[in-house]
Amino acid sequence: MSQLTSTPPGTRTSPLPGSVRAARRLPRWTTAAVFAGALAVVLLLGALTHLLLAVSVLLAAVLATVALYALSRAVEGRRAATDRLVTCAVVGAFGLAMLPLVSLVYEVVSRGIARLDSEFFSSSMVGIVGEGGGAYHAIFGTLIITGLTALISVPIGLLTAIYLVEYGTGRLKRAITFLVDVMTGIPSIVAGLFAYALFAIFFGPGVRLGIAGAVALSVLMIPVVVRSAEEVLKLVPNELREASYALGVPKWRTIVKVVLPTAVAGLGTGVTLAVARVIGETAPLLVTVGITNATNLNPFDGRMATLPVFAYYQLTQPGVPPQYAIDRAWTAALVLIAIVMALNLVARLISRFFAPTTGR
Repeated sequence: MSQLTSTPPGTRTSPLPGSVRAARRLPRWTTAAVFAGALAVVLLLGALTHLLLAVSVLLAAVLATVALYALSRAVEGRRAATDRLVTCAVVGAFGLAMLPLVSLVYEVVSRGIARLDSEFFSSSMVGIVGEGGGAYHAIFGTLIITGLTALISVPIGLLTAIYLVEYGTGRLKRAITFLVDVMTGIPSIVAGLFAYALFAIFFGPGVRLGIAGAVALSVLMIPVVVRSAEEVLKLVPNELREASYALGVPKWRTIVKVVLPTAVAGLGTGVTLAVARVIGETAPLLVTVGITNATNLNPFDGRMATLPVFAYYQLTQPGVPPQYAIDRAWTAALVLIAIVMALNLVARLISRFFAPTTGR
């Protein structure tokens, strides 16, 4: 039998190795202080050596990470120091990823805000050579063509996703899934050439129609809708379907009354993001729609102006003096970014307010 041993009263036990150091913690303000000190040192050196601001910030981040790791290793131990090092690396990667986005938004806003006036939203480019003019015709052209694209793509994409999730089996399902995956990677210019060739068969070469641009964008939008809707429908619990079947409800009615209402938030979010994906495409619209200075709101009659193509032509063919056209191009890009941001906000609101609630 094993004998139990006890420590005599008054005897002091030695702590485990590293326990004293592990119990010590750096103050919460240490990280901010280290990074602020490193930034101050690097900015001082940058002022003496004329370093770029971006390079100075990057060097400050590296220097602060190394200093914080060494300080934490000396005070807190190896595990805590490693944790701080990985945290700094993750935060640094996030900041590095956000840097291009912040730079892009700053550049577009700073350059495009000058022409963001009432004239830009109320006039077209008819008779405009230099100063003035606006993108009224291009804004409405973008909204009309994007609306037609959604009208074509959403029913086809949703019905395809319903078939793949609820009905599809065997080779046909695998073939459709493979084709959707292939269509997801199609270059946008190929979609534009396809739509142009299709309409050239019926209307002859050189045709430019708004509906042709909508068809070209639909080729890009349909696979996005199919993929997003398919993943959302797969998230609907099978117990809901089985409960409906147990009550004698047919399959089609179960899909309409149970599956789709449960997934409506995710479906709305996916469709909105798919619209935001194609609204800024330029290459297909260059081929199929072209550009015009006048306002044309009929997608079945002649050329139409769109914001991406408007910005492209204002930048590549600015005229003399060129600065006025370049300013219009930046403002068109700013309006386009604002529309995309609004669509993303709508997607978040749909996901928040239409998500199914659970509870007693």
